[in-house]
Amino acid sequence: MVDLEKCTLAVCEIARRAGAYIRGEREKFSLESVERKHAHDYVSYVDKGSERLIVSALRELLPEAGFITEEGTADQGDRSLDPERNQEPVPLIRWVVDPLDGTTNFIHRYAPYAVSIALLQGKEILIGVVYEICADECFYAWKGGGAYLEVKSGEVKSEKIRLHVSAQKIQDALLCLQLPYNSDAYKPVIKHLIDRFYGNVGSIRACGSAAMALCQVAAGRLDGYAEQYIGQWDYMAGSLIVMEAGGMVTDYDGSTDFTQGNSVVATNGVIQQDLLKVIGETKNKQI
Repeated sequence: MVDLEKCTLAVCEIARRAGAYIRGEREKFSLESVERKHAHDYVSYVDKGSERLIVSALRELLPEAGFITEEGTADQGDRSLDPERNQEPVPLIRWVVDPLDGTTNFIHRYAPYAVSIALLQGKEILIGVVYEICADECFYAWKGGGAYLEVKSGEVKSEKIRLHVSAQKIQDALLCLQLPYNSDAYKPVIKHLIDRFYGNVGSIRACGSAAMALCQVAAGRLDGYAEQYIGQWDYMAGSLIVMEAGGMVTDYDGSTDFTQGNSVVATNGVIQQDLLKVIGETKNKQI
C-alpha cells in the first residue's frame, strides 16, 4: 500500500528538480532546438530531458508503476496481477507525466510553464503535483488529503498554504478558455464560448498551460476553466488538485468519469452547470 502523503512530498521534490533543470536550460535555449510535433505544437530537447529525469526518479520511488508520458520516453507497463484473488487483473498503477506543460510559453519566455506529475490507478487519481517554474510554486494533493501550495519564502524556509476554490458566481467569474492545437475542430466551439461569455462574465483569459489553469482554479485565482483536445498528462494532476480544493471536474459531457477522455471543465462548483450549459450548445458546431 502506497503512503500517499509521503509519496506526494517525494514527487514534489522530483518536480522541483525537473523544474530546476528546465530553468537552467531556458537561459541557454535556442529556437533552433525546437521541433514541430504537429501544427503549432512544439517540443524540444528540454521536454525530453525533463521527462527522462522524472521517469528515472519515479522508477526508484515506485518500481511497480507504469507510465503515461507526453514524450513517450517510458512504456506504460503491463497489467498487474493480484495473487490473493486467483491472479485476477487489478487496476494498473501508472505515473502520468507532462515534463513541460506550456512548451510554447517556455519557448517565448512567457509564464506560466510547469512540470505535471500524477499517479493514476485504474480511473482513480491518487496523487497530483504541479510545479510552476517561473513563480517557484508547487501545487500538490493526494486523494482524501486536501490540496496545498508550497512557496519558498527564503533559502531554507517554505510556506504551505491550504487551497480552496472561490465562491464566485458566473456573472463575476474569471474564466480560462484555452485554445488547443486542434484549431480546425475547436474554432467553432471557442467562438461560441467567447460569444456567450464575453461581456457576461467578469473576464476571460487563456494562460497556455492546462496544468496551471487547473491549479489557478484550485487556488481561487480563476473561477472556471474549459479545454478540449488535450492529453491525460495535461490535466490529470491538476484535476485532483481542483477536486481536493473543493472544486468540481467533469468532461464536456458533464461526466465525472473524465480520466480517459480529452476534455475538462473545472470550476469552483458554483458555475459548473453554467459552463456545461454553454458547452452543450456547441455540440453541433464541431467538425
